Amino acid sequence: MQLKFIAISVAITQAISLVSADASNYWQSFTSQINPQNISIPSIAQTTSDDVTTECTNYIPDASLITINSTEWPSIWDVATTNGMNTSAEFTALYNSIDWTKAPNIAVRTKTAAGSLDLTGYDAVNDPDCWWSASVCTTPKIADVNADIERCPEPETWGLSYDDGPNCSHNAFYDYLQQQKLKASMFYIGSNVLDWPYGAMRGVVDGHHIAAHTWSHNLMTTLTNQELLAEFYYTQKAIKLATGLTPRYWRPPYGDVDDRVRWIASQLGLTAVIWNLDTNDWSAGYSVPVSTVQQSYEDYITMGTNGTFATSGNIVLTHEINNTTMSLALEYLPQIASAYKQVLDVATCYNISYPYFENIQWTSVLNGTSPSGSSSSSGSGSSSSSSSSASNYIKPNIALAVLLSAAVLLN
Repeated sequence: MQLKFIAISVAITQAISLVSADASNYWQSFTSQINPQNISIPSIAQTTSDDVTTECTNYIPDASLITINSTEWPSIWDVATTNGMNTSAEFTALYNSIDWTKAPNIAVRTKTAAGSLDLTGYDAVNDPDCWWSASVCTTPKIADVNADIERCPEPETWGLSYDDGPNCSHNAFYDYLQQQKLKASMFYIGSNVLDWPYGAMRGVVDGHHIAAHTWSHNLMTTLTNQELLAEFYYTQKAIKLATGLTPRYWRPPYGDVDDRVRWIASQLGLTAVIWNLDTNDWSAGYSVPVSTVQQSYEDYITMGTNGTFATSGNIVLTHEINNTTMSLALEYLPQIASAYKQVLDVATCYNISYPYFENIQWTSVLNGTSPSGSSSSSGSGSSSSSSSSASNYIKPNIALAVLLSAAVLLN
């Protein structure tokens, strides 16, 4: 039996083609008490109320589900190297496992006095670094880097995605999505996950596609290599702790990504999901009138029927950042569903079978526990893929399934 296990392991090693370094197994060191296929969210006021003040009252998670030791995490909403995390044993081991001599020689970007990116002197026309903020480039210009996903490939498809969660006041919003049987890609911020872990659990329970949105929501190209690695690592660790899942997909805040950032993300097996339509909903009532964002929604809804997306779909940037953005979603989702043939999360629209590192095949009903507590099977999904970047994530998981089976036989 030992020889059989070794033979299978060798075969698996030869089969895996995912872009990675030795760091690619980092997620296996994460711990979680959550079974993502059988989650029961504690019934407390914060998880059941629609009153914003009640929802956003801090709570201490049930220790049988989630234990948070603040000494093991970066400071909330600070760059992820804070609180000594850049010198911790686990992070140091991860950092040293990467061959930094292969990292692209791309400078850390700077900000203007106003806090925006400084593009002074950069060749945005040729864009040698595939810097999205400069030219909306999504196809890397260096080898061994995962290309961005920017649209759903199927015609007349609205790619539903929400950034900046889990928001403490999202109960009514998630209730609506659940009632309408709508699934979205939820890009969670690591700091928010630690603050509101039950909110992250709710995303899994409702069958949403969970992805990462960094630890502190900074402009990624302005961070050092060490800071970037920490932003990715501790966000992944937080999502795993709260949901039992480790995402393969992430979204750069403000879309700010270049080939240096992509290279570091690729070392951790992460692929960026961008967008090709931006509602700018976050600005509603702040830097622009609500009516401006409403007009953007209406324009994008019209595109669903006028042939704009006759050959491929979109991925739309929206947020669960506050009650205004979530209210706008509730206002326009019925019209979106009427105008487009499909409203889908990115994992589904891109036909991604394994959006997590864990050997769990994707379906929009991933969680095995319904709101009433009844159990259901996790179902099955397609093993094909609509892109080379997505297909890279299927073979390793099939291999992992074989490896796990072999391990069971050995035991």
